[in-house]
Amino acid sequence: MDLIPSEKQVTELLENTGALRHGHFLHPSGTHSDIYLQLPMAMRHYWESKALSVGLSRLLRADDEVRRHLPNVSIVAPATGGLPVAYGIAEALRAAQTYWAEKEDGKLAFRQFMESHKDERVILVDDILRTGRKLKELRGLVEAAGARVMALAVLVHQPFENAQEFPGIPLFKLVTLQPRYWQKDGCPLCADRVPLTSVRV
Repeated sequence: MDLIPSEKQVTELLENTGALRHGHFLHPSGTHSDIYLQLPMAMRHYWESKALSVGLSRLLRADDEVRRHLPNVSIVAPATGGLPVAYGIAEALRAAQTYWAEKEDGKLAFRQFMESHKDERVILVDDILRTGRKLKELRGLVEAAGARVMALAVLVHQPFENAQEFPGIPLFKLVTLQPRYWQKDGCPLCADRVPLTSVRV
């Protein structure tokens, strides 16, 4: 695999680990899709996890603004699901610290005594960007403390309709996936009687 893997290489890695599946899937929202992605299936394997995290870190390091402030940056994740990626990137960049937010009373918050600081340089990291809501909420949380968000970094960009935008902040990603979604009544896979698999998330 290349030092910065191509989208084809990333897609093949996700398929080979079972993280990316093709077929006919029913989501909790009731929508149907032709692919299903579960990134923890890839991140459970050491070498594959390492390849993805290091590849994403190299995209970040290639950015002049990010590189200029290394290693004095913080890697911050919006939830525990992004931690394997966050720690992998932090190790590769030798970042100063890594921390994360958690849901508390329906909102993202940092644990007691854990917080962002004025003028802290922050890279927001997650495994996947779909709606962007968690990353937007996390951005507000760190910026309210006076920290500066330098970049967003995700392994997979799988934007949903009306996904949040982040003007002025560069987005680094290894691959963009565009699954097709249908309601049951208009699903061509149902019409073709392709077996349906229910998925939890």
